[in-house]
Amino acid sequence: MNLSKRCLGWPGLGLLLFVVGATARADEPPPPGEAPPRAAEGHAPKIDKSGYTLFNPVPHEALRELQTDRPDQTEGPYTVDAGHVQIESDLFNYYYDRTMPGPHRVTHQAVDVADFNARVGLLNNLETDFIVLPYSWARDEDCTTGQTTEREGFGDTTIRVKWNIFGNDAEDTPNLGFGLMPYVKIPTNTGHLANHYVEGGLLVPINLNLPDTWEIGAMTEVDALHQQSESGYAAQWVNSLVVARDIIHERLSGYLEFYSAVGGGEHLGPYETVDGGLLLAITKDMQLDIGINVGVTRRAPDYNPFLGLSVRF
Repeated sequence: MNLSKRCLGWPGLGLLLFVVGATARADEPPPPGEAPPRAAEGHAPKIDKSGYTLFNPVPHEALRELQTDRPDQTEGPYTVDAGHVQIESDLFNYYYDRTMPGPHRVTHQAVDVADFNARVGLLNNLETDFIVLPYSWARDEDCTTGQTTEREGFGDTTIRVKWNIFGNDAEDTPNLGFGLMPYVKIPTNTGHLANHYVEGGLLVPINLNLPDTWEIGAMTEVDALHQQSESGYAAQWVNSLVVARDIIHERLSGYLEFYSAVGGGEHLGPYETVDGGLLLAITKDMQLDIGINVGVTRRAPDYNPFLGLSVRF
């Protein structure tokens, strides 16, 4: 997510396709005989970037606006420009949850520090992501008996590929972006923080820019998650919807999001949260964010505040 184009969710996919016709009319080419409109002041004209690669980077003056896949849980369809690297990190991420299994009251706390997503632009519409969690701490306490359990260590590593189908720079769809994101999770965790099985899935994000800096986006996702108590895998289906708008033009923006996951086997749902946050543009290539995810179902953590930073190189 950024200050002018953000990643957004799935349940409104039909609405997005309905609205896009109205929003695209403003960007139709001029009638024959008329000159095309000049580029807005301070913005470079569009150039053909199809020939740029990881080893032939896009010039800095031709970079797209900073597009981030954080801080919301909905991923975006836009890729990092070829030959550039974008680091998106949770500086601090805290989870708190309280459950009451039977006569017991159990609290769970967890802290993730400096987890990051290193996004590498391979081609004009293709990137690869490396998501790493260097340190995680978790504590479970049975408030009835006073028994506590603590775990800490290195987290899992996730490798993703993002393919932007359209919307990165396309003149024919300036208000709509669509992409595909397959991923695989490699069980690199230590300290019994998670399972030790390979898992994976496919994300399908879409983004729509509306007038007056409003944006709507959606994501649908299918995951294959391992079952701890039995052999084999079960599917999990994720859907999310996020709405965002500038508060201070090109400087400060905010978003509201609904996230839902429903799975089979042990991963029964629903896992649902209502999220919100703010994004502050420090420079053209740096963005600070803060937010909170609030669980609205038993399976989701009660609350999850975080602070993050994104930097493009």
